[in-house]
Amino acid sequence: MIDGDAGEECGVVGIWARGAQIADMLTDALFALQHRGQESAGLSVGDSSGIATHRGMGLVTEALPAAATRHLSGHVGIGHVRYSTSAESSLDNAQPFAARTAAGADFALAHNGNLTMLPVPVEVGAVGGPAVERRHAQSDTRRLAALLKDEPGSLGDALARILPRTGGAYCFVGVSAGALFAARDPRGFRPLSIGRLAGGGWAVASETVALDNLGATALRDVAPGEIVEVGEHGVHSRRFGSAKPALCVFEHVYIARPDSTIGGRSVFDVRRALGVALARCAPADADLVIPVPDTARIAALGYAEGSGIPYGEGLFRSPYVNRSFIQPSPGLRRRAVRAKLSPIASAVAGRRVVVVDDSVVRANSIKHVVAILRKAGAAEVHVRVASPSVRWPCFFGVDIGTSDELVADRRSAEQIADLVNADSLGYLPAEVMLEQAHGTTGFCAACFTGEYPEE
Repeated sequence: MIDGDAGEECGVVGIWARGAQIADMLTDALFALQHRGQESAGLSVGDSSGIATHRGMGLVTEALPAAATRHLSGHVGIGHVRYSTSAESSLDNAQPFAARTAAGADFALAHNGNLTMLPVPVEVGAVGGPAVERRHAQSDTRRLAALLKDEPGSLGDALARILPRTGGAYCFVGVSAGALFAARDPRGFRPLSIGRLAGGGWAVASETVALDNLGATALRDVAPGEIVEVGEHGVHSRRFGSAKPALCVFEHVYIARPDSTIGGRSVFDVRRALGVALARCAPADADLVIPVPDTARIAALGYAEGSGIPYGEGLFRSPYVNRSFIQPSPGLRRRAVRAKLSPIASAVAGRRVVVVDDSVVRANSIKHVVAILRKAGAAEVHVRVASPSVRWPCFFGVDIGTSDELVADRRSAEQIADLVNADSLGYLPAEVMLEQAHGTTGFCAACFTGEYPEE
C-alpha cells in the first residue's frame, strides 16, 4: 500500500549562485513549472548562517508575491509548486519544509513524488518550529525531515544513509549549510535535470523549461539513484542505489510541457510522433482534425499529418482555468472541465470531426467535449486518443488511485464510445506508444499495461 503526500505532478527547482537574486530566480523557474502544480507554492532561501521560507496557497503569482519574498536572501535556495492527491490541501502541506537538526543546523526540503517504506518517527513535530500535529504524519517530506534532523553529518550524508532504506517514486531538492542538494529515486520515475547558469552557478529543476527560464544551459539529468551536492567547490555526485530506469511515460503523454526534454527526447517530437502513429493505427473518415486543448494539440497536428485530414481548432480553452486532471477532487475536476472548454461552432458545424485527446482516464473531459461539439452542430464526432487505455491504477504518485475510477476498467473502446456518445473511439496501442517515446531511458507504463516495475 502506498501512503504519503502523493503528488507526482509537483515541480521542484534549486539554485546555487553567488551574488544573484535567488528568490526572483526561483520564482521565474516556478512559472515554467506551474503546469505541474497549481495548489500552492513556496521558496526556501539562505546561506550557511540560516534559511528563510515563504509558502502560500494558489498559483505562483498568488502564493509568491514580490512583497512576500523580497526578504529571502542568500546564495542558495529551493522552490516548489504542489499538486496534491492524498494529503490534505492546506498551507500546512505546502512545501518546502524548513527544519533544524539536533545540532542546530537549518535545512529545507521539497520533493516531487512519493516515498514508501518510510518509517514514521515517534515525534513528527518539532522540526525547526512549532510542533506539527500528528495528523500531518502522512506528509512524506515532513516524515523525512523528522528522520534527517537526528542524523549526523551533512544533509547529503544523511540522505545517503536514509534513502536506500526507502522506496517509491521521487525527486528531492534540499538546502543546508550553504549547499544545494538534489536526489532522484533509483528507478528515475520523476524527471530532474541539472543546468549551468550563464552568470555562474548551477540549477536543478523538474523540467528543462525551468532551466530555460533561468537562461541556464541544460547539462544532464540527475541519474536514477544519485545524490548531487552543489557548493563552493562545484558539483559532487554520489550513488545511493543501483539505477534501474523506469521514467513515467505519462510525462511524454500529458504531464510535461512540450518545450521540455524528458528522458533524452523532446516532448514535442514524441507527442507529434504519437499523433502520426495514431492516424495509422486508428484511422477515421472525417473532414477535420481538432485537439482537446492544450496538451493534445501537438498529437492532433501529428494525426492530421499522418491522415491527410485538415487540422483546425474547434474548441476554445480558457487560459484562466487550471488543469482539470490535477484538481484534488472529482467535483472540482468536473467544474474545471465545464469552465475551461467551449466549442467554436463555425468551425465544426456540419462537419465530421476527429477530436484528438492525449489520454482518457475518468472520461469527464471527453464526455463534455463530445456533448458540446454535438450541440455546436458537428455531424459526427470520432474520438482518438494518443495513448493506450488507462486500465490499471498508479502506485507511483499519479492521481489514478483505484481501478474503479478508470473508465476503461472492464469496458471496451466501443463501450466507452457509447458512454461518451461518440461515433467511434480509438486508442494508440501500448507497444506503439513506447516505440515512439524511446530515448535514453527505460519507461514505466504500468497504468497502460499492468506491468509494474519491481522494487
